[in-house]
Amino acid sequence: MNVQPVLAGKKIAILATDGFEFSELTSPRDTLIAAGATVHIISQKDGSIRGWSGKDWADTVAVDKTLQHAKAADYDGLVLPGGLINPDTLRQDEQAIRFIQAFFSDSANKPVAAICHGPWLLAEAGVLKGRKVTSYNSIKTDLKNAGAIWVDEQVVVDNGLVTSRTPDDLDAFNKKLLEEIREGRHAV
Repeated sequence: MNVQPVLAGKKIAILATDGFEFSELTSPRDTLIAAGATVHIISQKDGSIRGWSGKDWADTVAVDKTLQHAKAADYDGLVLPGGLINPDTLRQDEQAIRFIQAFFSDSANKPVAAICHGPWLLAEAGVLKGRKVTSYNSIKTDLKNAGAIWVDEQVVVDNGLVTSRTPDDLDAFNKKLLEEIREGRHAV
């Protein structure tokens, strides 16, 4: 994807931990950086986190800040990669859930993008009621139970919230992510 540096001055957080789907973190990260954004990997621990690819562990990615030192107010948007292990671990972390909720507060309304199992975190954060979303098929009931309107589409945008189903949707996901970050805060 040929991207112009249209996001200069924008700062984006990617929240992840061990077991993130490798391509669902690295592809959006690389797209955002190519567009001129500053991107920070936020996690529960210092050092690095290990990705998952296919049926095995993948490479590691350096952590820029721990949740303990990250503030949503410092960022213009949030990306939540999937993978099965990553969101299941993070949704049990109260600090991670509060971090996500801060992007959806009435005063913030910042763009948030979640792919694959990433929307599980949005369900846990209680921010899906009445929102149109998509995800990996196996968690659609969880999202519906959280009040979401679930659809099976490549990418869905609902008032600054971007969701996609699988790594196969990354091109469309990244394109919409850039559009929403460029637009900035959204009215409630």
